[in-house]
Amino acid sequence: MDFNLNEPQKMLQRAAREFAAKSVKPRAAEIDHSDRFPFDLAEAMGQLGYRGLPYPARYGGTEAGYVALTLVLEQICQASMTVAAILHVNTVAEEAVFRFGNEEQKEKLLTPLAEGKRLGGIAFTEAETGSDPKAITTRSQKSGDGYIINGQKQFVAMAPAVNLLLLFTRHEGAGLNAFIADTASPGFAIREPCATMGLRGLGTAVVYLDDVPVPKQNRLGKEGQGFDILLEVMSIARLGVAIEAVATAQAALELSLDYAQQRRAQGKPLAKLPTTQWHLAEMATRIEAARWLTYRTAFLRDQGTSIRYESSLAKLFASQAAVEVARMAMQVHGSYGTMKTLPVERLYRDAKMTEMYVGISEIQRNIIASHLLKGK
Repeated sequence: MDFNLNEPQKMLQRAAREFAAKSVKPRAAEIDHSDRFPFDLAEAMGQLGYRGLPYPARYGGTEAGYVALTLVLEQICQASMTVAAILHVNTVAEEAVFRFGNEEQKEKLLTPLAEGKRLGGIAFTEAETGSDPKAITTRSQKSGDGYIINGQKQFVAMAPAVNLLLLFTRHEGAGLNAFIADTASPGFAIREPCATMGLRGLGTAVVYLDDVPVPKQNRLGKEGQGFDILLEVMSIARLGVAIEAVATAQAALELSLDYAQQRRAQGKPLAKLPTTQWHLAEMATRIEAARWLTYRTAFLRDQGTSIRYESSLAKLFASQAAVEVARMAMQVHGSYGTMKTLPVERLYRDAKMTEMYVGISEIQRNIIASHLLKGK
């Protein structure tokens, strides 16, 4: 892998950094405190072309690739992980259509998502499933020229804003089905919101599906192929969380550097104390290791390689690094780090979310171990 970014990637990175500084960072605390979805920032990312970065121009994308997507996510997430997650979750729905949709589905469903005209989400988790797809109880039954879906989904991100939902159901026979469902369809109902400790403002909620009609043209892949689709798109979801972890950790380090140089203790700047320097050095080391592991995963995806294994490696390591870096940032800030008026407190909560969503760390270890033991 060439670790040098090319000029278009550098330009995209700079533009994303400017957007994050001017439009996202001033709103980050308000989004977290209010727990309200930032519709305007979601629209702005669509207008900038960020919601179609990896996909061909003929489907509304910019053909910049997954490394480019990772670079943009990293810059935006340093300002707000919630805003970055909007882009990341939308990409998961796009990935399903791009990898498993036919030509008509790509033109009809992927194009408006990549152009930023519609927003995509994913509904997989249920009250009893955790990360076990075998426990899905939401069902799709054939009815006339389509399907009728009944069930309940937990932790549906962007529920108030999403237009097209990647929805996984129990097939009438064996296996799962995957659909792109229009949330304007009758029977789609948002129930109670999920008030999480971090990623506040993402609009995560419980969704009920009561006789929701979905045309057969919106089923992705073959009957019962939903599990394969789920495994593939989750690799992109894990890549997104990995770079969010890296960015959150980077933001925590930068806050700590500024604070340590301004704050005085024992008659000198905090940055002169050996214990503070140890924290800063450890933080930087973990971030760089996580960053290059994540960049490599995006690079492999740009080469057309499956990243089911690599994305679990990246998510596991980067999320653990983010939690530890955020913890060390709290130590550098001392009691001030616990203040909700300072961003380090929000970063600490967001960092923990990277260990929890899109598969907890224990699930990533299972995936990694299964890969290593295959054929042994």
